[in-house]
Amino acid sequence: MTIREYISATAEQVDHSLDRMLPPETAAPATIHKAMRYSIFAGGKRIRPVLCIAAAEACGGKAGTAMPAACAVETLHTYTLIHDDLPCMDNDDLRRGKPTNHKVFGEGIAVLAGDALLTEAFAMLARLPENANYRVADYVRELAEATGSRQLIGGQVLDLEGEGRPLSIEELRAIHNGKTSALLTAAIRLGAMSAAASPEQLAALTTYGQNLGLAFQIIDDILDITSTPETLGKSIGKDEQAGKATYPALVGIDHARQEARDLTAAACKALDIFPEQQRARLLALNDYLLNRNY
Repeated sequence: MTIREYISATAEQVDHSLDRMLPPETAAPATIHKAMRYSIFAGGKRIRPVLCIAAAEACGGKAGTAMPAACAVETLHTYTLIHDDLPCMDNDDLRRGKPTNHKVFGEGIAVLAGDALLTEAFAMLARLPENANYRVADYVRELAEATGSRQLIGGQVLDLEGEGRPLSIEELRAIHNGKTSALLTAAIRLGAMSAAASPEQLAALTTYGQNLGLAFQIIDDILDITSTPETLGKSIGKDEQAGKATYPALVGIDHARQEARDLTAAACKALDIFPEQQRARLLALNDYLLNRNY
């Protein structure tokens, strides 16, 4: 199975599980459940749940066991996208090639759809089986800390406060580590935890995720300049219009690409503690994400 086939097959499994775990559109009140499902099933890449499951498999676990964590991460990620797109935040009209949630359902319902997805994420996570090393409290703490005011939300705050003023590379890294890398790393850690990862395995995968997450955002910054709305599935050039600092703006596209390559290499190096067969899929995902065009 090629890495593209693996991503496609895993994403399909995640979609089936999300469909089963989320309330149906017909559940009252129907409007909120339609809004939630509109954004969840709008065609996302499912990279975070795929990484979650690949990390579980690297630690000897199974996709089925890790699936509640994979779905929880994707559900929470979708909430952040709905809220990021709101007029009071990034004010975007397009997400995943479709009108953003507030454009279809209105701002009030969009806010509530994001709130509901955030809540559902923790209900999903509570389904993750306990094992010899980790309890449900460990899973909940992991996701809550990664997405709270010190990391994901904190990164969003720094991003808003940084608009229209020059930022240093260190300040930009802090934004990207919070907004992007924290949740991506949590997805990987939760997958490993579902497989009862050893402290050494979890530490290695944490380093892997942190480097991969920052590289992922740098590539996003580059694509915001070089891609098209049709390819990317969302508006381009928004960062520049909003006066936001990006890696290409601070160091140029060539240096930004090199930074992404260096971070990807560091992520690969972190996996050296795993036997070759166990780390092969994560390495392939690394290369895929570095060279993506959307």
